[in-house]
Amino acid sequence: MAYQQASAAPLSSKNYVPFKSARRPITYHPTVWGDYFLMYTSDLTEISSHEEEQLEIQKEEVRKLLDATDDDSMHKMEMIDATQRLGIHYHFEKEIDKYLHCILYKQIDSTSELGNNLHTVALRFLLLRQNGYYISTDIFNNFKDHTGKFAESLISNVKGMLTLYEAAHFGISGEDILDEALEFCSTHLKSIVGHVSNCLATKINEALNMPLHKSLNRLGAKKFISTYQQEEFHNEILLKFAKLDFNLLQKTHQKELSEITRWWKDLDFSKKLPFARDRMVECYFWALGIYFEPQYSLARKILAKVIVLASTIDDIYDVYGTFSDLQSFTDAIQRWDLSASEQLPPYMRICYEAVLNVYAEMEEQVGEDKPYRVHYAKEEPQDRNQSAIWVGSTHGLFGTAKNCRNGCYRTRRASPFCSSDIKLFEFGTTIQN
Repeated sequence: MAYQQASAAPLSSKNYVPFKSARRPITYHPTVWGDYFLMYTSDLTEISSHEEEQLEIQKEEVRKLLDATDDDSMHKMEMIDATQRLGIHYHFEKEIDKYLHCILYKQIDSTSELGNNLHTVALRFLLLRQNGYYISTDIFNNFKDHTGKFAESLISNVKGMLTLYEAAHFGISGEDILDEALEFCSTHLKSIVGHVSNCLATKINEALNMPLHKSLNRLGAKKFISTYQQEEFHNEILLKFAKLDFNLLQKTHQKELSEITRWWKDLDFSKKLPFARDRMVECYFWALGIYFEPQYSLARKILAKVIVLASTIDDIYDVYGTFSDLQSFTDAIQRWDLSASEQLPPYMRICYEAVLNVYAEMEEQVGEDKPYRVHYAKEEPQDRNQSAIWVGSTHGLFGTAKNCRNGCYRTRRASPFCSSDIKLFEFGTTIQN
């Protein structure tokens, strides 16, 4: 019998038809990682006091460099851009935010040298939009000809076109000029990539393949470190700090992945629940894409565990569970009590107890002084579990992600708002599915 690939997309309660058995024949590609990440022992992932000291020393050097650079200079703008692409911006959020406020309210005369510089105008737009500030697209009208199209003279300005290409990805609905810019830049960058230096060709190809707006921070930083050091006028202080910071962060992430791998191996789901996908490493990478900074280590580990358990439950609902079993599991989630596992078949009981243990760990780690944070994290899967199609939808993951990251900052007043059915999160989960 031919195997059938299961869908990870949620079923609609409107067209859902109860079934006698959901145990459909299916096959998933086995995990390719095995015990690979268990090799990251404490000796390999430990950050020494000397490394921490060097990080602080070099960070202060970068901070002094930023403070000493004139806010009105193009060099300052490119330096801020470099810190973000190198992945070290999180160390200098106050400095960057202060600078962005400065350039946001600084008017640039469209007839001046700066106003006619495509790279300058596009980079200013890029930095502001990238960091959540609104800036009008009217600034790009200056680069159109009398026919209303982008001027052909811009084709020779490769650096400016590349920056405009990246900036155009930060457009919002209805900003037609950015759609035009994207088409214009894409077409001409593709045509000239074979006629520029190797360093510039690499930057163009990487941008065309994965624009800045769509890239993951750690992958983008790794690639940019390699290309940035090839640039003739790169800043050695920034580059040196970026390399050290990347290596130390990588040690942190490797240590976390080793810990989660051991936890996953101890659960032994691959043998106890062989019908489910083994995607623990991929789920950690998912969490890493949400927040990579060292202060969110606990959040990453908890979220990765929640996601991999959600993936398992998804397979229970989508592949293996009978309708009556799924109803029992839904009821158990609503009760959220260990005694509810008594009504579950053995394979469901294993997963249910693992879910409760992870949330208990979250409650213990977050602290007794802020129990409402865990309360709202629990409400996410309970709310999505009102029917026997719960984790076919991953809305709950976004709620858990919000609760994990905001663990140190969210107030009691903000919690109900963050846990409400905001359309942004619904759209996000639709895309994710």
